[in-house]
Amino acid sequence: MLELDHVTFQYGPGLPLVLDDVSLSVGKGEFIAVTGRNGSGKTTITRLLTGLEKPVKGRILYNGKNVTEEDPSRRSRFIGYVFQQPDRQMFMPTVREEVAFGPYHQGKRGAELENAIDRALEATDTKRLENEYPRTLSRGEQQRVAIASALAMDTEYLVLDEPTSGQDGKERKRLVTLIRDLQEQGISILLITHDMDIVAGACGRVIVVAHSKIVFDGKPEILFSEEGCPEQWGLAYPPSVLLGRQLPGSPYCKDMDTFEKTFLQLKEESK
Repeated sequence: MLELDHVTFQYGPGLPLVLDDVSLSVGKGEFIAVTGRNGSGKTTITRLLTGLEKPVKGRILYNGKNVTEEDPSRRSRFIGYVFQQPDRQMFMPTVREEVAFGPYHQGKRGAELENAIDRALEATDTKRLENEYPRTLSRGEQQRVAIASALAMDTEYLVLDEPTSGQDGKERKRLVTLIRDLQEQGISILLITHDMDIVAGACGRVIVVAHSKIVFDGKPEILFSEEGCPEQWGLAYPPSVLLGRQLPGSPYCKDMDTFEKTFLQLKEESK
């Protein structure tokens, strides 16, 4: 379990609070979207969890242990962070060396190190890229390499900051498939995103940050219900949800595939 325990954060004395007495927990194998308007504090939450920022008040807990004062290098043993622009966290000459960097500094050597690298490359479908220079890869490929780097360190939690921005539909679907595979392996996923299609169609839980607080923490189908009113926090309804409401019975359609299947089923039943 990874937790924020009554955390308050501001960037300096006298400046506005970014987070005010916020608590949340992330369990094993959860796929959670964290969303909200720009500047709401959602990315700050992940920076606190990973140790890139320290709270003014409150604690960060990992399996009940207080890790508030641990730096990012210490926390990297259980949490991996993929930046919005993943090339900024890459500095090795080849993909294989990039993926090897973390586990090597964890103390892995020889066959243990090579096996960790190979498993991570295979899991992310980047084995074919192992001799490439990471900064020349596409955005989607760089993200998978960054994820591989975390997997090679046996991460338990994976944070991805706006991973679908700037990607085409094919790369987007590929990334979601990879995330779901990792979730099935028990890895917890925190997705910082404005992509409501991903929130509705893939995530099991969504956290909305607004006014320095967590204003919603629950299932996407509740957030995107007519009573959920996500627009009050600057969030839009996914097209599939709005289209589903036009069908008899107003079924919840989490994605366009669900809408299409529901539409065809209702059409067939009406004959």
